[in-house]
Amino acid sequence: MDRNDCNAFRYEGGREGHYESYFQRANHPSEPRAFWIRYTVFSPKGRPSDAVGELWAIYFDGLTGRITPVKTVIPYRDTLFARFTLDARIGSSTLDGSGLVGEASSLGHTLAWDLRYTSPEPPLLLLPERLYGASFPKAKALVGSPMAVFSGSLQVDGVPVSIDGWTGSQNHNWGEKHTDEYAWGQVAGFDDAPGTFLELSTARVRVGPVSTPWMTPIVLRHEGQEHRLNAITTSIRAKARYEFFRWEFASQRGDLSVSGVIEAEPSAFVGLPYDNPPGGRKTCINSKLASCRLTVTAGKRVTRLATKHRAAFEILTARDDHGVRVLAV
Repeated sequence: MDRNDCNAFRYEGGREGHYESYFQRANHPSEPRAFWIRYTVFSPKGRPSDAVGELWAIYFDGLTGRITPVKTVIPYRDTLFARFTLDARIGSSTLDGSGLVGEASSLGHTLAWDLRYTSPEPPLLLLPERLYGASFPKAKALVGSPMAVFSGSLQVDGVPVSIDGWTGSQNHNWGEKHTDEYAWGQVAGFDDAPGTFLELSTARVRVGPVSTPWMTPIVLRHEGQEHRLNAITTSIRAKARYEFFRWEFASQRGDLSVSGVIEAEPSAFVGLPYDNPPGGRKTCINSKLASCRLTVTAGKRVTRLATKHRAAFEILTARDDHGVRVLAV
């Protein structure tokens, strides 16, 4: 799929229920600071007239230990999404293939952004391409612009934050329901390999009364090659285990193996309440300041990669014993 195909808007206003998000994230080149901004459509099952547009934004400041999350909800009639390219508006906030401008506020906090980004690499598909047009899984996710480089500015409660050469990604996900349980991770540049990109997930879904096996698709771009450990059989055979703040994973295909750990302190996370189109609500435990240690073995060659605080790490859970502050909206 090309970038326009990857970012094509899927929501058609039906009664099935739907969520669809375009999120942008990036890390400071050397300091533990990051942002995450998400443009979302949410339509509850059976009630398309109640569809809304949502603006989410988080600024992670590991230097001060402060995380600032906000969310604004706007009626769907006040949104506009182009069908076949990335061109979105929620209220007065806009997003396209080269930049985003907007603002969101809640609970006495405001984040505003005026950002531009370049997209030097082709899209990355976490799932095998044929599954993006299939009925299973219900939730799809991909990276429209890996290694996107952002510049511009944020305003965090009126305090300016300069964004100059922060690297991250532009992402797109959608579906009739959220994946029932998952961990998701991404690294856009390791400390010792700034051009390497990692995308992975460990997830399972319920099909009627039973759950599927755990699946761990992994895609790694390193030294000019894309290593895809994301076939269904490979994903099921992979070994992975995650807790609230630590995730271990290992997968192999032929003479290639990828294993690693993503983790962060509880203080590096914030909880986001995610409504599910069929009903109910879960919590996304979200950090963009996690560490990652990765070992890549290709034949007899072993490569070790690491980043102290540039990994994205999210967990979707129905549990409430994680101890992370949840955005109360």
